[in-house]
Amino acid sequence: MTGLKLLGLAAGCTVLVLLQTPAALAGAAAVVLVLYAVARVRPAAAWGQIRPVRWFALALFVTQLLLADLPAATVTTTRVVLMVALAGLVTLTTPASVMLAALERGLAPLRLVRVDPFRVSLMLTLTLRSVPLLTDLARRVREAQRARGVSWSVRAFAVPLVVSALRHADALGEALSARGLDD
Repeated sequence: MTGLKLLGLAAGCTVLVLLQTPAALAGAAAVVLVLYAVARVRPAAAWGQIRPVRWFALALFVTQLLLADLPAATVTTTRVVLMVALAGLVTLTTPASVMLAALERGLAPLRLVRVDPFRVSLMLTLTLRSVPLLTDLARRVREAQRARGVSWSVRAFAVPLVVSALRHADALGEALSARGLDD
């Protein structure tokens, strides 16, 4: 089933790239909403998948608006948000260990060129799982700033976020090393 989800994600993202009009993407958005409903994902959890990219989506929209026009900005931004939503649906409904195993099976042909499918699938799985982690770290930093009454500034936000992310990366590296995955 996980392999089908990953193939569906790849196919869905390919279709989204091919859609060229706001109306077509509105139809695609309806399909994504139906998929979330079928998977019984609560609206708050669904929003949690999109929320981390909202500022990026806004910046992308403004940039596209300046460089192209309103329809192009709408299409490009909607396309990216829907791809994130589809990827989020897969990660919400698939445990990391199951995704890792499915990716490893799917990448088995890489052995022919001396690439370890386990390491590639582990890297892809860790990448997918890092987005919610970084979002949670950012939320914690903001909450700590609010609790201390710190006014918002880029440096006051970025420094603790980067330090937290590096600490997590170090701990993850130590855990992988302890399991013999350090080379």
